[in-house]
Amino acid sequence: MKPHDMGLLFDECAEHGAATAVHLDRPFDIAPDGGTHWTVPQLATLVRDTAGRLAAAGVKPGDRVAIVKENHWDYDLLACAAVRLGAVPAQLSARLSGEALATLLARLSPALLVTSAAVLERARHEGADPAAAARATLVLDADVPGTLGPDDVRGHTAPAPVRRSDDQPLVINHTSGTTGVPKLVTHSTRTIIGKLARFESVRYPWIGVRRRDTLLNANSFAHGRTFCWTASVLCLAPAHIVVVTTQDPFAADPLLRAHPPTLVEALPASYVRFRPLTERLDNPFRNVRLFVSTYDAMHPPTIRAYLAASRHRGPVWMQGWGQTETGPLTFRFHRRGTDDGLRGPGTRNLGRPIPVKTRLRVVDPETLRPVPRGRPGLVLARTRARALDYLGEEARWAAKQIGTWWNTGDIGVRKRDGSVELLDREVDHSPQLSCLTAEDLLEQRLPQALECVVLTGTGGAPLPVVVTADGRIDEADWRSAVRGLPPMADPVALLWEDVPRTDTGKVRRTALLRQLTGDTGTAGSGRWT
Repeated sequence: MKPHDMGLLFDECAEHGAATAVHLDRPFDIAPDGGTHWTVPQLATLVRDTAGRLAAAGVKPGDRVAIVKENHWDYDLLACAAVRLGAVPAQLSARLSGEALATLLARLSPALLVTSAAVLERARHEGADPAAAARATLVLDADVPGTLGPDDVRGHTAPAPVRRSDDQPLVINHTSGTTGVPKLVTHSTRTIIGKLARFESVRYPWIGVRRRDTLLNANSFAHGRTFCWTASVLCLAPAHIVVVTTQDPFAADPLLRAHPPTLVEALPASYVRFRPLTERLDNPFRNVRLFVSTYDAMHPPTIRAYLAASRHRGPVWMQGWGQTETGPLTFRFHRRGTDDGLRGPGTRNLGRPIPVKTRLRVVDPETLRPVPRGRPGLVLARTRARALDYLGEEARWAAKQIGTWWNTGDIGVRKRDGSVELLDREVDHSPQLSCLTAEDLLEQRLPQALECVVLTGTGGAPLPVVVTADGRIDEADWRSAVRGLPPMADPVALLWEDVPRTDTGKVRRTALLRQLTGDTGTAGSGRWT
């Protein structure tokens, strides 16, 4: 079975006899009394019931439905329910600042905002009222004056499913927002389902999903990656799906040990936080044959720790690189042992473009003309999976299109073998050094580091930040770690929770620079962020 209509996805998978058992680390926010174990037919019923609730709240075909709630897979169930009604769901992270959330909701002008009491309270405390931008607001877990509560919409029958053209807007997701307010990216059925999810819905040798697999997903479910994943994985019908919503390793551990995964997809930040579990004798990753990472580059020590934790005879780490606007553009594979591919440029070598699906070109940032292989430049991409637009920022979208090519805003080098080595985001790039390469080297030389971040401002030496368990770093260890690297300022040691992050765990570099220096100027131009 291949995915197509997301409004009927769960119904069609149930009709095809999908026997997948779903295990959650906590109940869904849309079904708090539903427990933590679900079958596909039960999920199909939940999506239909949710569509009835949204219809009772006034949602009509063509409306936009903004979803802002605590992290859970029911982001996608809510989205499918909205799609079933002919509406366009917009999945927004609850970790957005009140100001950013208000800006995005103003661009959306949703007919309905679906949220929680905690999200409303926090945003209002920050001086923003999310409900002010919506025609109506449905609070999932409480009765809040001026809004609809759970009892106001419960028990309504969903109307008949509404079909839409493959080229009409299907879903709206936002970018990471590492440098400011995220952008709202609109995808259609053709782009995110036809070109991306259907490509993943194939049982490829070795990396494909098998019916006996147990899949772990520890992700940010407000993002387009999981919407695509939901479409493909349900059609592939593995034996078990395990959903983890937390980055607390000790909270996640009981569920992981109860259902040891054979395939793992997680945020880079989740991999970092769960790494202590790999050192246990009964580590929950012992059966994994495939690890998948997206969103952000992983540092080599973390990848090696997971590959070593697996007792599978040949575990593989699949590193994907892409953007919300394009989906995946390249893949690279790492294996256990001396040929793991993690030396030299390490994970900064992103691999080659996906055959038949994507093309890449490196150009001069000023002239936009192609540069020879081996020379750094702006990375352009061409893919039929490219999204439709930036909602409310059409000029910004147009500025990133160069003919049929898409400006990724990344600085990279095309190697002789056709692979691409990523140096930096253009906004962060300094002629003094590649921040990302320096971070890789520092993490390999500082075993106590959970994460290393090199910040570049408008003047002065690059500022290194070292995240450790105790917020400290030994001076002698630091001197040894920076030997042979370009000059940098003295390091700042921080705790994990001291670092501002996006919903996907990426460091908000501009916010961190302002936090540490009071300045937000960057080394790059920032024209293509």
